[in-house]
Amino acid sequence: MLSPKTKYCPNCGTRLEVQVHENRPRDFCPACRRIHYQQLKVGAGAIIEKDGKLLLLERTGQPFKGDWNLPAGYVEADENPRQTVVREVLEEIGLEVEIDGLLDVYFFQDDPRGNGILVVFKCRITGGEHTPSDEANAYRYFARDELPDQLAGGGHNQAISAWQQDGAVPK
Repeated sequence: MLSPKTKYCPNCGTRLEVQVHENRPRDFCPACRRIHYQQLKVGAGAIIEKDGKLLLLERTGQPFKGDWNLPAGYVEADENPRQTVVREVLEEIGLEVEIDGLLDVYFFQDDPRGNGILVVFKCRITGGEHTPSDEANAYRYFARDELPDQLAGGGHNQAISAWQQDGAVPK
């Protein structure tokens, strides 16, 4: 269906219409005949443990303000998810990390900014200092039995629950 942000074809400027293609309603340009597919947002997040506890950040902004989430952020168009997670951990909490492996990918449809996937990596701290940022006003390491009730959506709640249940070991 026609997205609120995409009303005109970026190729030719013609107003888009909704037409059924591939058995689904899709944004379609009647002039240049281009189908405009809605794309998932892609984020990358870090599972960082210290003494068996998981690092979570308290969000300062919407959506999910006041909820706890993993250090994470959206993948930029010119970077891969591995680069993103390293950049985001440094930006959000001041820590330098190395990736030890891919844990899982979580589909979400609870974020008002759009549906997407969160690619979650197991990371270990290699430097830096815990420094809250504009995006996270608090941080804390939580044991599996003391996780906060208010977990952010956008795949974070799924990844944190998986860590709680199986120690972030992919199955």
